[in-house]
Amino acid sequence: MSVRSVPISERSVLEDLRELVAALDRRVPHLDRKGERDIARDAAALREEAMNRIREIENEDSAVTVTTSIVEDDAE
Repeated sequence: MSVRSVPISERSVLEDLRELVAALDRRVPHLDRKGERDIARDAAALREEAMNRIREIENEDSAVTVTTSIVEDDAE
């Protein structure tokens, strides 16, 4: 079974997205401040988008790994 290594650019994107999610998770909303509800809502939406993209990249990696292993098994 061959495992495709993740290109540096994808690793960097994954690291950046995970760092973004961690930063958003650390943020404490101050709902008593003007505009904070909008900021908190936007932060939650951004976090969800980042998590979706992380899953997409990870699934792309899995799909390539499975496809590669099937092709190699057939060649044997």
